[in-house]
Amino acid sequence: MRTLHLNLKKKWFDMIFSGEKKEEYRDLTNYWFKRLCDMKVQCEDSPVSLTKGEVYSTLSQNSDILNHDLIKYFDNIIFSNGYAKDRPQFKIECKGIEIKEGCKEWGAIPGQKYFVIKLGKEKEGENDNYRN
Repeated sequence: MRTLHLNLKKKWFDMIFSGEKKEEYRDLTNYWFKRLCDMKVQCEDSPVSLTKGEVYSTLSQNSDILNHDLIKYFDNIIFSNGYAKDRPQFKIECKGIEIKEGCKEWGAIPGQKYFVIKLGKEKEGENDNYRN
């Protein structure tokens, strides 16, 4: 199983844990491109080492190709709040990642595209080990 680890501010951590927030957003930057996309695959006219502007432009123009060919598959996400050893954490199902606009109420800027991480159900019986 492939697990994505993400750190969140308390507001978003609590909203996802309660089930209120159904998506998490990550900017279209080189950092997230490298973390969320399969770097072995390249799109036509799209080198892997891109500037921030080039990443955004490439993803905006070729999002259908990138959504299907480049984005890695994750089974689960472990969300953390903070960096301390005993920080609150929980595990949730990952239902996929798309490139699209996000919801303003969940922290997205209107009109801006993001990596949109679609969230599923809390992993039954597994979060007893993660919650604080």
